[in-house]
Amino acid sequence: MRLQNKVAIVTGSGAGIGRATAELFAKEGAKVVVAEVDEKGGRETVDLIKKAGGQAAFVRTDVSDRKSAAAMAEAAVKAYGDVNVLVNNAAAFVFGKVEEVTDEQWAKVFGVNVIGYANCVREVLPHMKRSGGGVIVNLASVSSFIAQPAFIPYNASKGAVAQLTRCLAMDLAPFNIRVNGICPGSVRTQATDRHIASLGLDPEKSYRDFGNDALMKRMGMPSEIANGALFLASDESSFMTGAHIVMDGGASID
Repeated sequence: MRLQNKVAIVTGSGAGIGRATAELFAKEGAKVVVAEVDEKGGRETVDLIKKAGGQAAFVRTDVSDRKSAAAMAEAAVKAYGDVNVLVNNAAAFVFGKVEEVTDEQWAKVFGVNVIGYANCVREVLPHMKRSGGGVIVNLASVSSFIAQPAFIPYNASKGAVAQLTRCLAMDLAPFNIRVNGICPGSVRTQATDRHIASLGLDPEKSYRDFGNDALMKRMGMPSEIANGALFLASDESSFMTGAHIVMDGGASID
């Protein structure tokens, strides 16, 4: 097992990529803290892990609130004694053109996607330093480095995540803490479904259209992105820090 006896916090793990990551980490031996603002989804993830024979605990967490992030870290240490891995996956999906986005929406997308990631790192950092090291995996996006129409707030936040990852890697390397990121392309998740619905599009046609943007002619699945997170969280990537793995089926090549 690649994460045997490791304690891993996965934020936003009540559904989608976060849930797939939490389940896979538990299967690989990790004690998983499901940090999720949606209590129903978070507890469902814990139940799925426990039914499969894994260990997991739910902590209701709003990553945009520093006190909530602090309580998350404290709960992990209380439950399992340490924090070895942090997966920053929680995300706010806010799209639109610059003239359409409200102040509240700007605050939300950066509060969760950027400040929220920083909050979680700040709160687990003392525990990782005390243990002599750790691993942080940030969910960025292909939207971190490509432009897309009417995606301004989301892409701006994900561009910031990419820089956050590189800067953290530089600052935390002396403490044996590795920081890497994953850049997924189009993935079949509940968030994707909500975005399709907000645009008034036909779901099945949208899945085909999004898939056609990739060389592999399909959308990704949460479990595939979780495999990337597992690689970065495990010792298999022990000589990697400050890097981003692009998992988009080849969509961003051209």
